[in-house]
Amino acid sequence: MKKMLLSIASICLSMALYAQQDKTIKADDFVHKSSETYEYPTDPEVLKKLEQWQDQKFGVLFHWGIYSVRGTAESWGLCSEPQPWMYRSRKNAYDAPYGEFKKWYWGQAKEFNPVNFEPADWAKTMKEAGFKYLLFTTKHHDGFCMFDSKYTDYNIAQGPYKNGKYSNVAYHLFDAFRKENFMIGAYFSKADWHNEDYWDPDYATPTRNPNYDIRTNPQKWAEFQQFTANQIGELMSDYGRVDVLWLDAGWVREPEQDIKIDEIVSNARRKQPGLIVADRTVAGRNENYQTPERKIPETQIAHPWESNIPLTKKWGWKEGAQCKSATWVINTLVEIVAKGGCFALGLGPKPDGTFDEEVYAVLKQTGDWLKKNGKSIYSTRITPNYHSGDVWFTADKDGRTLYAIYALPENEQLPAVIEWEGNIPDGRMVLLQNGKSVKYTCEGGKVKVTVPKGINNEALAFCFKLK
Repeated sequence: MKKMLLSIASICLSMALYAQQDKTIKADDFVHKSSETYEYPTDPEVLKKLEQWQDQKFGVLFHWGIYSVRGTAESWGLCSEPQPWMYRSRKNAYDAPYGEFKKWYWGQAKEFNPVNFEPADWAKTMKEAGFKYLLFTTKHHDGFCMFDSKYTDYNIAQGPYKNGKYSNVAYHLFDAFRKENFMIGAYFSKADWHNEDYWDPDYATPTRNPNYDIRTNPQKWAEFQQFTANQIGELMSDYGRVDVLWLDAGWVREPEQDIKIDEIVSNARRKQPGLIVADRTVAGRNENYQTPERKIPETQIAHPWESNIPLTKKWGWKEGAQCKSATWVINTLVEIVAKGGCFALGLGPKPDGTFDEEVYAVLKQTGDWLKKNGKSIYSTRITPNYHSGDVWFTADKDGRTLYAIYALPENEQLPAVIEWEGNIPDGRMVLLQNGKSVKYTCEGGKVKVTVPKGINNEALAFCFKLK
């Protein structure tokens, strides 16, 4: 009986220690939530580039990889955790037991051949849409690299596209977007499920974490640390100017999964001075801006942050996926900017290197609006009274020139009068859509603007001096 009780106690203690050890690295916070604290960088060059990045406001985030071949969920089908987004679609994926599924998923690399990929066309389309910075998925958790890595053959330049004109995809994409004056961001997953020093093929893969005990296999983990440092090092060395290193897989962190990130970042900045690092959800020196996923913070935030939200329900391409409207894109951008953030809109390119026609249509309408109203978005900063009903406010850096942006609700017509409280104008007010003055009245702290006749039925931005 004593032996049995001791055995039970030992098992319970082990389970408690395991639960305590894994409590943070399983948290949903690492996927969808930002850290609760923010630490400003101290490097003057980083601060300068952060200020520049905060001027851009609107970025495009591309998820493109082997998951695009058949429109399956990116990476997460490989993981067996009981989370709602971790599923294997039997409709678009290989219908087989888990072990065979993994081989099939990773094997899509043998079919990925984007013969219609033209990076210059991408860059011009995104510039016309009003985007100012690029985030490109160089490697997702599945380990497939969209660049010609020297440290693994599992990359775009070693498959069917090997002899393609732009086989080193990230290199050519970064180059094309730089030529259109974009800031360049490299998305990189710190986890790599294809790497045998992260997921050992001799063991099952029940969670997103290493499937072996790194404490009793320090050499194996050291190999993965070096592999990660090498890959980030080559992205920082061989791919031209990079402005943002956007690190995903927030569960890879100290103390459970130390990859020596401070050392990696220091080395990266020797090659890319002023590099902004977004070590997602990991509060501290390497989270230079926060990245709430698929949502907008409830209130205004003064420190640097960015909401990343896909145009469809998925990050990558899926056949027949319905896009959100241009009205949604514009209104979301307006709210985010008024609250002090930047907006990274997620787009999923098709496996051939083009986009669905619906995507092009949404981007064109968004770009047309920004050509007329971009002054109320780009290079603006927050103002204390930033919201009144359907009206959001931004400010020039002088703090006195304000923009009132009426976010036209979906499928509605412009009203005859737009009202807001506070932010009383002083003198002339101009409608950015046509550059003409508008009539308004002020009474009891409320502003009423008469909407001109014959203008486009879209979100309206008004410019005025603050009284």
